[in-house]
Amino acid sequence: MRAQDLDTLLADLTSGDDARAEAAVPALVALGETAFPALRRLLASEDADHRWWAVRVLSQHPSPPVEWIARALEDPSADVRQCAALGLCAHPSEENIPALIRALSDADSMVSDLAARALASIGEAAVPALLEVLEKAPQLARINAMRALSEIADPRAIPAMMKALDGDSLMMRHWAEEGLKRLKLDMVFLKPD
Repeated sequence: MRAQDLDTLLADLTSGDDARAEAAVPALVALGETAFPALRRLLASEDADHRWWAVRVLSQHPSPPVEWIARALEDPSADVRQCAALGLCAHPSEENIPALIRALSDADSMVSDLAARALASIGEAAVPALLEVLEKAPQLARINAMRALSEIADPRAIPAMMKALDGDSLMMRHWAEEGLKRLKLDMVFLKPD
């Protein structure tokens, strides 16, 4: 592909026209690593829309530099952080666990929700960090951590799930019950009178 073609695709991506930008995404993905330097520059743009589209393209790539997407979890724009968290759902990687754990405490509830989904997609490797969140994080982060643990259904989470059943939070209890069901332990939490 010629540099002019790449420039045209980047112009479409940053045009402010969502239809043109979306049409450029698959073509930029098809360029593979050739487009990475330009996308990296867009990630540093002052324009949040440009950063969002750069994360969008990287998230669609089959083998993106996931650390670039993970860094976008700390972007000042909630939209960019949401896009990054969603992108990491499609690219589960243990190296992103610390960034995703921090994102569970994001002020934007959608970022926290998507970070939990991304952690669940990583699976068992995320369990120790998620269990730590249950001990010391804000309430929304704890709820989303319990949701991720319920989706992972790792036996190491059973004590935390059992403890949540006695807690005050209806959401924590709900996700603990769901996790115990997935672990085929749903009858255990019924206490006789």
